Amino acid sequence: MRLFSRQDWVRNPVCEALAGAVATFALIPEVIAFSFAAGVDPQVGLFASFVIGVVIAFAGGRPAMVSAAAGSVALVAAPLVHAHGLPYLLAAGLLAGSMQILFGLLRFGALMRFVSKSVRTGFVNALAILIFAAQVPQVMGGGPLTYAVLALGLVLIYLVPLITTAIPSPLICILVLTVGSVVLHLPLKTVADLGRLPDAMPLFAWPAVPFSLDTLRIVALPALAIAAVGLLESMMTASVVDDLTETPSSKNRECAGLGLANIASSLFGGIAGCGMIGQTVSNVKYGGRGRLSTLFAGAFLLVLTVTLRPWVSQVPVAALVAVMVMVSIDTFDWSSLRTLVRHPRMSSFVMVATVAVTVASANLALGVAVGVMLSGVFFTFKVAKLLRVTVEPGPAADAMEFRVAGQIFFASADLFIEAFDVREAVGRTVVIDLTAAHFWDITAVAALDKVRQRFAVHGVPVEVVGLNEASSTLVERIDPSAALAGKA
Repeated sequence: MRLFSRQDWVRNPVCEALAGAVATFALIPEVIAFSFAAGVDPQVGLFASFVIGVVIAFAGGRPAMVSAAAGSVALVAAPLVHAHGLPYLLAAGLLAGSMQILFGLLRFGALMRFVSKSVRTGFVNALAILIFAAQVPQVMGGGPLTYAVLALGLVLIYLVPLITTAIPSPLICILVLTVGSVVLHLPLKTVADLGRLPDAMPLFAWPAVPFSLDTLRIVALPALAIAAVGLLESMMTASVVDDLTETPSSKNRECAGLGLANIASSLFGGIAGCGMIGQTVSNVKYGGRGRLSTLFAGAFLLVLTVTLRPWVSQVPVAALVAVMVMVSIDTFDWSSLRTLVRHPRMSSFVMVATVAVTVASANLALGVAVGVMLSGVFFTFKVAKLLRVTVEPGPAADAMEFRVAGQIFFASADLFIEAFDVREAVGRTVVIDLTAAHFWDITAVAALDKVRQRFAVHGVPVEVVGLNEASSTLVERIDPSAALAGKA
């Protein structure tokens, strides 16, 4: 994938800019809330989101993906901030970014192949639920006026597209509700009430921590956690955009790009971040397809919070909540509810389990980890059950032949052993035909050796035939003394 693909930058620039603007407004309340969750000032999260957005636009591997200071990273970062302060979090961000670059160079992005469709769907649905749940505290206790403004915002978002799609309806919603609340002097909670917005540009500075082994000891584990969680959420978000746009992306480049963005963020006083799926879905929904939309989302955030600070401060929180409710509705995969009963039960269970664990723990990494683990376990059992051993008369009158078909590994080894009836073979010659079988691990080799030993105890001669080259090489490496592959 080329770094400067013309198509990524010049396609429909007006549409790209407007889509990026929608993502920017969707970022503001989330980033401020995540900053509080991490225990840092809102401007730290906003600076981070600006820097990450700009850097990832150039260095990332998934065009149209929006990255910023994210909740999953904030949850990991909070204990470090509370124990040692912001400078150590910035140092951890530098180390985490370096790790992410290393992961990209080592091509760890290929690990996304092991995340099943069920886990990805569960991840998306859980995140939609968490996005919606995060809006509830913003409007609780606001009174009838707040709920009325929220309802009006949703009406504008969903009805304006019936009239015009020239300007994204969330932008119209924010503009109309802001002007209305200012002109009518409505007593509504505004962005200014969420926290102090930045009043200057971010400045370059190294984290004010001692350069020592003690500092490394403090930040090493949090940095690893930040790197892992950030990469996981970014890779999942990139996969969602791949599906939405039906275009591929470079996961390894996204890993390295996120690392560069997090290093830059830490050097400009911001916390580490990762892909933001809700804002990314908004960007894609309103026409964002290239890197320009990502760049505009980051740059416009700084313009809004610094240059246009007095006006942004007056935006009603209810208007932003309406946008985020729309984001959560659009993010949720509603078709997955219809397919729950049609899909295999194990796949549906994995999807539901991923949602349940993620929502219960508010930890996206944990939910995905559980989903991947369950997918692996269910797949293993399914493959193990495909093992078949049939008994047929042998080539000689006093011989019997066991024909094995399937995969022999740790989960199917016991089934393989139990398929051989030693008592029935006493006084006869046994042929074990492995032409349609494959041995995968040391457990499989041990199972074959155990079957041969059982026959040997009863004086039954055994001939093993049909072992393929890969399996034969494995057997010879693990148990060179075993006389296999056609030998008695």
